[in-house]
Amino acid sequence: MPRRSFPLRRLTAWLALLLVSACTTVPPTNVHQPMTARPQPRTDSLAANLAATGSIYQAGTSRTLFEDRRARYVGDTLTVTITENTAATTKSNTSLSKTGSISAAAGPIVGLPGKFFQGMEASANSANSASGKGEAAANNVFTGTITVTVIEVLANGNLLVSGEKQVAIGHGQEFIRLSGIVNPYFVSAANSIASSQISDARIEYKESGGISEAQVMGWLARFFLNVLPF
Repeated sequence: MPRRSFPLRRLTAWLALLLVSACTTVPPTNVHQPMTARPQPRTDSLAANLAATGSIYQAGTSRTLFEDRRARYVGDTLTVTITENTAATTKSNTSLSKTGSISAAAGPIVGLPGKFFQGMEASANSANSASGKGEAAANNVFTGTITVTVIEVLANGNLLVSGEKQVAIGHGQEFIRLSGIVNPYFVSAANSIASSQISDARIEYKESGGISEAQVMGWLARFFLNVLPF
């Protein structure tokens, strides 16, 4: 029988798989999904039945004169000022010591042949000591701005916001992501809020590219690291 050659289609599939694996991958995220939302049409019972007249005012799409421009609906945008500055220090010092001694002396022992046990003395000493010391410190600073989108309006009026900013520098790409729950009363007149006033905040700064991939252990090395017993 003639020798079967390796199918060209299978070879192409393997090459495509290698090319996809070599491309830059988007780092995973833990922020609330989705990270953007389209605005929902704001109509009432009267404006729903009105046709566009071509005038400047359009029922159902405009805001009243006394209403500000703060985010409050799904699809509205909100600027978040990231001002995260955390510092933590812990230090512990433990010292333990214990000493003990025992002594015994035997007087004249009679009734036994010889004088081996006469004047016998016994003594023992013990000492235990242990000491431990530990110290840890962490200092993180993260500043910047990002504009997020309201993806859900909760029953109590709070806003669930989420957003992402991608910055490509050279051959690398940076991802800044943020999500959390915003109280509308904390939003300033300029439609901005500090990250310290966001509840359940999830802030990420990740990057992809050659530099970040060089810091990650390969999948084959991770496999042997998990299965090897030594």
